[in-house]
Amino acid sequence: MNDTTKTYWHLFLAFFRVGILGFGGGPTVVPLIQHEVVKKNCWLNDDDFSQILAIGNALPGPIITKLAGYIGYRVKGIVGCVIAIIASVVPTVILLIVILEILVKYRDNVYIAGMIGAIFPVVAVMMAVMAYEFLQKSWQDLKTLKFIIILAIVTVALWLKVSPPVIIIATIIFIFVPLIWRRPKS
Repeated sequence: MNDTTKTYWHLFLAFFRVGILGFGGGPTVVPLIQHEVVKKNCWLNDDDFSQILAIGNALPGPIITKLAGYIGYRVKGIVGCVIAIIASVVPTVILLIVILEILVKYRDNVYIAGMIGAIFPVVAVMMAVMAYEFLQKSWQDLKTLKFIIILAIVTVALWLKVSPPVIIIATIIFIFVPLIWRRPKS
């Protein structure tokens, strides 16, 4: 197998694994993608992944296809983009059909209900670990006062049930407007 074919194969396997194991959507797939892309295959570093994730979260649609498309494109162009998207979506579609058929058939079974209930703590722990890692990274990247202000405002906004898109837009404005004002005039 030549290097190009090998890279396509690794790209397919990375996003296929994410598609198979990413039960529950965004909260579970992001740490899996990060592991495959940053830690296992070294296609991106943590900074690049954080930036891509932030932009991907600001765009509409499922995060797995946005990340798969961009990362596939970045690694191997248009063909890599198509391979990564297909690898991430096809297993989910097949598993969805199979799992829903089983759940409908056995929905009153105590064991099935217990398995579904056990998924929530696993997702919560995965999200907590990822949030902690991003908080550490943000603390290092932002000046301390700016980090504390953003964290406080976002926490209060979430507590007041402000819409997440509004929070994202406000945070972007808070960070980028001062940069634009300070930009040297040509």
